[in-house]
Amino acid sequence: MMHDALAVSTAVDAPTPARTRMLADVRDGLFRRGQKELPPTYFYDARGSRLFDEITRLEEYYPTRAERALLETHADAIAELTSPRAFAELGAGTAEKSRVLLRAMLARGPVQYLPIDVDGHTLDETARALRRALPALEVAPIVADMRDDVSADGARHPLLYGFLGSTIGNFDTPAAVALLQSIRTSLRPGDRLLVGMDLVKDTRVLEAAYNDGKGVTREFNLNVLRVLNRELGADFPLEAFEHRAIYDEALARIEMHLDVRRDCTVRVPGIGCLELVAGESIRTEISCKYDRASATALLAAGGFQLTEWFVSAAPEFALAVAEPVE
Repeated sequence: MMHDALAVSTAVDAPTPARTRMLADVRDGLFRRGQKELPPTYFYDARGSRLFDEITRLEEYYPTRAERALLETHADAIAELTSPRAFAELGAGTAEKSRVLLRAMLARGPVQYLPIDVDGHTLDETARALRRALPALEVAPIVADMRDDVSADGARHPLLYGFLGSTIGNFDTPAAVALLQSIRTSLRPGDRLLVGMDLVKDTRVLEAAYNDGKGVTREFNLNVLRVLNRELGADFPLEAFEHRAIYDEALARIEMHLDVRRDCTVRVPGIGCLELVAGESIRTEISCKYDRASATALLAAGGFQLTEWFVSAAPEFALAVAEPVE
């Protein structure tokens, strides 16, 4: 799941760039023919972030545990292989998992950490916590939305650019390729890319991870409508929607939807009235799954060559190390 925290005004009438963008995303995604869609960015207000943190601790949701275990096992090897003077992390959030890697890097000399995230408040808290925990670390936060800017301006080189949490899976192939190409422009010869990628596995395991027995993922999914109601003054009736997550084997991806249970009319100030019909749905997130071949092809299309492939025990998750292709 993507964790690129929400940073919008709580004032309905505030003409901020964030609110303008939210209106554009709602207009483009919901006022369309065919499959309606919202970007997963809007899950993550304070409540959504708390719910996601709870999801990562659920028995069914394995990706966070698997990635952390891989980092703990291979952090020294990754630091040795890449020899970075700086580590930039896209969608850094609280940087909890990254501390394992940062400690391994610091053991080899001075390191600069550039956490990149849309939420400046979270970045400030992350920077303060890291400076307390790792006094030798130089922390230089960058506030940016990954949909617009993935540059690591001011980074030292060699640079290790991290994109963890299987967040690459939240983008379909064309969008993922475009994102990787954008990251590629930030890198120089000798720099490396580290990507966390969830792997194809049994459908039951995948669907259970997004349909937990406690209903936390359901609340997380519905939270996107709470955000729209609060930030835009919309009136989505939450009881008219139900969470659904399914694995599409043909596309090798999980899709999360909010199914419309009854006909309803939703008022969205600044746009108009949205007519929703029972039986249709709003797609709120995709989570693509990979194998080594598809990961290699994706990275190559984005301008990278896969050089190292670390895989966890079941349920399988991978850390891919890649270098930019000249």
